Amino acid sequence: QPFIDALPGPSIVIFDVPGVGGSPTPPSPYRPGAVARLAESLLDHLGYFHADVLGVSWGGAIAQQFAIVNPHRCRRLVLAATSPGALMVPAHPSVLLKMATPRRYVDRAHAHRIAGDVYGGVFRRDPAAVAATLRHVRFSSRAGYYLQLAAAFGWTSLPWLWTLRQPTLVMAGADDPLVPVANAHLLQWLIPDARLEIVDCGHLFLVTRPVESARIVESFLTEPARNARKTRRPTAK
Repeated sequence: QPFIDALPGPSIVIFDVPGVGGSPTPPSPYRPGAVARLAESLLDHLGYFHADVLGVSWGGAIAQQFAIVNPHRCRRLVLAATSPGALMVPAHPSVLLKMATPRRYVDRAHAHRIAGDVYGGVFRRDPAAVAATLRHVRFSSRAGYYLQLAAAFGWTSLPWLWTLRQPTLVMAGADDPLVPVANAHLLQWLIPDARLEIVDCGHLFLVTRPVESARIVESFLTEPARNARKTRRPTAK
């Protein structure tokens, strides 16, 4: 919400994916493609054809999937604190272990203890920032959490990132233990018309640096279209 409040411009559509926040837990597993289709149906329902698409962390996979299957509907793409999926530069095993269960959503004391290790940035030194953020988190169910983890298992955009044609903004936190900044460099290098902005914070920089983040995004969304740089295709030796 702090980021949305700081971002001027047109209407913003945001929704909870299945089994997360206020959305009910789905009866069966799903994949990123299913959520991309859900986003497409939501835009149809609301009467929008074109959209600028922003995906954060896990949602970055959905944004990439939406952009590749709906090239004419996705005008510009913003990828924040995210990666190409399974084929990524991984977090430290100790960080991944903390993500293996939803305990941080149901045990507030535990969430405060590990926030700095998982999210980095200001959370390493400012307990008040941790409290201000976590009080807005709404947990749905353990099943929903594990279905969300399973949805991205094995998914990767690495083979087709070079085919994306949307102007793309890649954003990353300089101190992101969960999605190391090397993944942002990888995305920026593989997507033909992409630029990279690194924010001096951690994984949740859209929340902890909302004004700075909104300024970067707004500038990108409103600038004149640029010519895509030459596509770099993988070469075999």
